[in-house]
Amino acid sequence: MTSNISSHHCGQEHQTLVAKILPPILIIELLLGLPGNLMALYVFCHRTVHWRPTILFLFNLVVADFLLLVSLPFRIDNLRRGENWVFGDAWCRINLFMLAVNRSASIGFMTAVAVDRYFKVVHPHHKVNSMSSRQASGIAFFLWTVVIALRFPLLIEKLLSEDKSKNISICRSFSSYNNPSPGIKLHYNLYIAEFFLPLLLLLFCSFRISCVLRRRQMDKEKKVRRAIRTVLVIVGVFVVCFLPGIATGLTAVFLKSLGNKYCDAYKLSSQLFSLSIGFTYLNSALDPLIYLFSSSMFRNAVRKTVNRTGLVQLNLSRRGSTTSGSDGDY
Repeated sequence: MTSNISSHHCGQEHQTLVAKILPPILIIELLLGLPGNLMALYVFCHRTVHWRPTILFLFNLVVADFLLLVSLPFRIDNLRRGENWVFGDAWCRINLFMLAVNRSASIGFMTAVAVDRYFKVVHPHHKVNSMSSRQASGIAFFLWTVVIALRFPLLIEKLLSEDKSKNISICRSFSSYNNPSPGIKLHYNLYIAEFFLPLLLLLFCSFRISCVLRRRQMDKEKKVRRAIRTVLVIVGVFVVCFLPGIATGLTAVFLKSLGNKYCDAYKLSSQLFSLSIGFTYLNSALDPLIYLFSSSMFRNAVRKTVNRTGLVQLNLSRRGSTTSGSDGDY
C-alpha cells in the first residue's frame, strides 16, 4: 500500500514548533513514568499470591504502559532530529502500532477497573463479583486480542513519507491524506470512538457509585468512598490524557473540511494536535495514581519506600499489609 498524502489543501506541514516543544516534555514523562511502572510491575509480580480481577486488570495496564515507555525514546529522537525518522519503514510501522496499542489498551483496562468497582458497590451480590482469576484472564486476553486486531492495519500501511523539500522522512499515523485507505479510516474512527464510548461508561459508573454513596450507612461509607475516589481518579486521568487530542484533532478535521480558506487555522490546529501527544503519553506517568487508589498492596509498597527515606513516616494500610493481593477495600 502507498501513503497518499494530500498534495493540496495546505499540504504536509513540517511542524517545527512541535519539534522544539515536545521532546523535553516527553523526556520528563518518560523519567516520571518509568519508576512508577517498574515499582508496580515488581509489586504485582512478586507480592501477589491471589490474582483477583482488579489486580489482573492493573497488571495489564502496567504492560500497556511499557509498550509506550519502549516506544517513546524513538519518538523523542525523531522530534529532536527535526521530525526526521531514521529507523526505517518497518520500525516506523511497529513504533506507531505500539503507541496506538498503548492508548487503546490503557483505555480498555482503566475502564475495566472502573466497571469492576461499579459492580462491587452498586451490585454487590452480582455474579460478576465472584469472577475467578481464570475468567478475568480471559477478559484481559479478549481485550488484548481486540485491541491488536483493530490496530493491526498500522502494521501493513505505509506510514513513512518523504519530504523532498527538506530531504527528511516523516513517520506519522495522522497526516493530510487525500484519499485515506480503509486501514487509516479505521485508525481515525477508533481514535474517536475509544474516547467517547469509555468516557460515557466512566461517567455512568461515577454517577451510580455517587448515588450509592449518598444512601449507604456510615459503617459502609468508607469502602464506597474508596471506590468513588478510584473511579474519579480514572476519569481524571482519562480526561487529562485523552481529551486534548480529541478536541484538537476534531477541530483540525472540521477546518480541513472548510477548504483552503482556513489553511492557516488548519495548520495551527494540526500543530496543537501534535502537541497534545504530550498529554496522551502522560498516561504512563499518571497511571501509578490509579494503582495507588485501586490497590492497597501497591499503596503499602509506596509507603514503605517513602518511609525508608526517613523524610516522612506514613502508616501502612491494615487491609493491604498481607501479600495475598486480595485488596479487600473497594
